[in-house]
Amino acid sequence: MSLPRLLVLTDRSQCTGSLTATVATAVDAGARAVVLREKDLPATERAGLAAGLRRLLDPVGGLLVWAGAGSGDAVHLAARDPFPAPRPRLVGRSCHDAAEVEQAADEGCDWVFVSPVFPTASKPGHGPALGPAGLGALVPLGPPVYALGGIGPDQVAGCRAAGAHGVAVMGGVMRDPGVVHDLLAALDG
Repeated sequence: MSLPRLLVLTDRSQCTGSLTATVATAVDAGARAVVLREKDLPATERAGLAAGLRRLLDPVGGLLVWAGAGSGDAVHLAARDPFPAPRPRLVGRSCHDAAEVEQAADEGCDWVFVSPVFPTASKPGHGPALGPAGLGALVPLGPPVYALGGIGPDQVAGCRAAGAHGVAVMGGVMRDPGVVHDLLAALDG
């Protein structure tokens, strides 16, 4: 499977409506990969939410990724999460520095999120921001890199020029899921 250029991360606290409606709008705008975060939900409620998101993604050949080791054939791990056994079909990991990117490569991760690339409204004060130069220094160390943190359509070209495979966006899409169209246009540009 080829990796999509855009991964949308969920955060229901930033949605103006329901999370399912927000993701539906993002999928209608072209999103084809969603990382289900919402780790604070009870397992049964999170599984129900996942089922609803799969109903949105399956008709368009989309990918649902579980944040954290757990259910699903695609998972995205935090920097310090243990690597799951047995290995899911697809595994990504969040990284913030060279050592974490190299660890993800050694583990055989399929992708990494590198963050924060820019200051982010979703996690103010998280950083320092790497900027395109810092992102570019980490790209050659591991598997395909998604730039995360403060990414909007205007930042995509700099991330791609730094060598990022694509971008991962949470807050911007959760607050305005229609921005997916502009993100995809920037990724194609």
